[in-house]
Amino acid sequence: MSWSLNIGTVAGTVVRVHLTFLLFLAWIFAASYAQSGGAAAWDSVAFMVLLFLCVLLHEFGHIFTARAFGVTTPYVTLLPIGGVAQLERIPEEPGQEFLIAIAGPLVNVAIALLLVLVAGAHPHAAAASAIDNTQIPMLDRLAAVNLFIAVFNMIPAFPMDGGRVLRAALASRLGYVRATGIAAAIGQFVAYALGFIGLLFNPILIFIAIFVYLAASSEAHMVALRAVSRGVPVSHAMVTQFATLAPDANVD
Repeated sequence: MSWSLNIGTVAGTVVRVHLTFLLFLAWIFAASYAQSGGAAAWDSVAFMVLLFLCVLLHEFGHIFTARAFGVTTPYVTLLPIGGVAQLERIPEEPGQEFLIAIAGPLVNVAIALLLVLVAGAHPHAAAASAIDNTQIPMLDRLAAVNLFIAVFNMIPAFPMDGGRVLRAALASRLGYVRATGIAAAIGQFVAYALGFIGLLFNPILIFIAIFVYLAASSEAHMVALRAVSRGVPVSHAMVTQFATLAPDANVD
């Protein structure tokens, strides 16, 4: 059973929506309807759809920048905790990885600036901390959350964009594998911190912490495995001696 629904193709990249994202929208609608009525429920759903459209644009910032370096992206998936662009590979050239990583947060900053300069939005702190408050104009909340997404993604830890920016900065001096290990270790520390904060204040942070920890560990393991296997000839993994049997030989 597939847990993702393909909703279209944009510039050669398939856009997928995870079923948990649709369930998340349904939960947002039901919770808002029960608390404040139909108008508030539709406002909340509309805000979340616009927010995840901004997340999708964030991912396409990565995608188009990666494409400039010859890296394709088969698909991008929207999840309740954000978007994931499945890049064909991550360039090991520090400058290229830096530009690909920074492109996403810059898209969110550009969206916030457009909302402020063109639509007259006011991204104050209250708008970022109360995104479900329908008394605050939707554009104010949207601009504030885009700035928050940009700042949050620049945390120097995997799997956030800041972790890749940090690795790109360290790789030029320490090498790709060592830089990955440092960024992954910081990512795991951030996961522990988020989990602790989640225990005290918001259980949702615990799930985010688990995701961050697993992603950081996976990135470090993948890079280490690639480094170990690099330079190993295919002949070392090939079967070169074969046992043959005659057609009339018994199975035993």
